[in-house]
Amino acid sequence: MFAIRSKDPNVISTPIVVDLDGTLIRTDMLHESALQACRNSPVCLLQIPTWLLKGKAALKSHLADRFQFDAAFLPYHDDLLHWLRDQRNEGRKVVLCTASDMSIAEAIARHLDLFDDILASDGRVNLAGTCKAQVLESRFGKNGFDYVGNSHSDLKVWESARRGIVVNASPYVTKQAKLACVVERIFPRAKLSLKEWCRSLRIHQWLKNALLFVPLIASHQLQNGIAWAALIAAFFAFSLCASSVYVTNDLMDLESDRKHPRKRHRPFAAGLMPPWIGVALAPILLTASLVLSQYIDGTFTVWLLSYFALTCAYSGGLKRLVLVDCLVLAVLYTMRIVAGAAAVQIDLSYWLLAFSGFLFLSLAFIKRYAELLVHQAQGREAAHGRGYVIEDASLIEMFGVTSGYASAIVLALYLHSDTAVKLYSAPEVIWAAVPVVLFWISWMWLKTHRGEMHDDPVLFAVRDRASLIAGAMFVGVLTLGTFGGQW
Repeated sequence: MFAIRSKDPNVISTPIVVDLDGTLIRTDMLHESALQACRNSPVCLLQIPTWLLKGKAALKSHLADRFQFDAAFLPYHDDLLHWLRDQRNEGRKVVLCTASDMSIAEAIARHLDLFDDILASDGRVNLAGTCKAQVLESRFGKNGFDYVGNSHSDLKVWESARRGIVVNASPYVTKQAKLACVVERIFPRAKLSLKEWCRSLRIHQWLKNALLFVPLIASHQLQNGIAWAALIAAFFAFSLCASSVYVTNDLMDLESDRKHPRKRHRPFAAGLMPPWIGVALAPILLTASLVLSQYIDGTFTVWLLSYFALTCAYSGGLKRLVLVDCLVLAVLYTMRIVAGAAAVQIDLSYWLLAFSGFLFLSLAFIKRYAELLVHQAQGREAAHGRGYVIEDASLIEMFGVTSGYASAIVLALYLHSDTAVKLYSAPEVIWAAVPVVLFWISWMWLKTHRGEMHDDPVLFAVRDRASLIAGAMFVGVLTLGTFGGQW
């Protein structure tokens, strides 16, 4: 019934049956629906075991009812899609057959406009493995279809298929598939390189944790070797904790990241790294961070846990609150400085806290303003996953510039304080740092206003020539102010 003649009169083509999770798309919709359900309603963590007792198909149905996604932004296997379209243009029937819930399969099929039929789990039957093989064999007959799959559970289906197409499979599955049927084509799995692992952990973001060293430097205790050792340990503890948060945040932000022109290339959003790896990796990183923190004196561990709790609250909902999100980002930056002081038991200056607070608030507003410009360029009326609308952009810009200039004012007032007189032999020289800060704040906002700002202003600054020159001048002025009187 389903066999049709191809362009080659000597070849009778059979239907192509395509798996979804890990094959047509580079992710698993069960994992993603579970992540979204738990993010939107943490009580689902307690409900999932109850749903699973009713069967895996029932679990998928419950999660699908709570799952909202845009099929246009899923990480599809483009090479496979092109091949399937070519096959269909030659007259072959293409069928989507997946263990995902029918509602998910239908949404994807509507978007792709590729499939002649859809077979999926229905809340009662989990269409996977042996069950999938039986359904397909009863529908198309033994060896009456070609099957496109990727996993160990697809081996039973390949045994019933005429030919197999192996996609994103491990070497073991590929070898077993060749024993189960004639493998017509292999779409190799993209290897997880060291670069992708580093991107997942956001190793480049560890640079921000250099703020832990600010209290030691600001208090002019550079010769304290014990303090340096403690801060190096604190740096790695904080970095591992931050990576745990970044991984969790990427899992929670999959939908938003996929709609962003740059963030969609992140390993989890792009499907280069499956969600289950992130779920396993985040607690491992956090545990390693806490173990390392036990070797650091003072209240460092308390501040580390406070940082983790606040970042979780940020990822869980605070980032969707207008203005609150930027205030939280500023606090998170400042907490690194506080944690650094706690690690070496140095009393923090309120001047330093005020200066850093206003400066980081300005950078947080830069981040949001840059995102709004991106969404505006895409013709959207609001930022996805945020509480802002495009019309807020000019106001956010004003808030950010004002905050940045406030940090320069705090620095200028600090130079009149007794603290500055005690620390610097030539405090009058430090006045030169004020115009440097004013220039840098103005420069960052100028680049942002022009739409040239990276998603992360800190990473932009370390790659920007003008910012590096301004940073070198700032350090040079502070050094001259410290030793100037002695020269």
